[in-house]
Amino acid sequence: MTKRVIGRGCTIAASATVGHPYDGWTDPARLGDGATVRSGSVIYTDVAAGDDFTTGHNALVREETDIGDGVLVGTNAVVDGDSTVGSNVSLQTGVYIPRNSTLGDRVFVGPGAVFTNDPYPIREEVELVGPTLEDDVSIGANATVLPGITVGEGAFVAAGAVVTRDVPPGSLVVGAPGEVRPLPDGFGTENRLG
Repeated sequence: MTKRVIGRGCTIAASATVGHPYDGWTDPARLGDGATVRSGSVIYTDVAAGDDFTTGHNALVREETDIGDGVLVGTNAVVDGDSTVGSNVSLQTGVYIPRNSTLGDRVFVGPGAVFTNDPYPIREEVELVGPTLEDDVSIGANATVLPGITVGEGAFVAAGAVVTRDVPPGSLVVGAPGEVRPLPDGFGTENRLG
């Protein structure tokens, strides 16, 4: 069985892997037209990425992940599988997206931001539920978003914030634990990605 299907005009570094198999894989890795996969990056089987998908160096995208068009998975960023990433999404250097996460369209996630999916790491048996980021969400550098949290459409999470509860659409979260505030004047609720 084929481990990968590559679109037209793609650039894949010699040291990158597209179609890394795992036990139980069923479909090849699929990259749309114009993809760029840089050195050291690994894309598993059962990953489908749209046109103009790009990685930095040493990015990892695990199995059963669907990715839209115009997505950047930056250097040392990890999408840990069973996740959905919309179109025109930018995951900057060192971002961690856990299993079972959902990101909408035009989402920006700043460097070093971390999402989580386990409320009681190794202490209790629980269903792992990652966060949901709706369309046009911006997450600042080094922010942390806890399991099962929904960040509403057009919301902005400031750098270093720790998001412990759902965020209403069009609002701002600052601090640790995160405090919800109105968006400052002039911020708008739409990202200009893609």
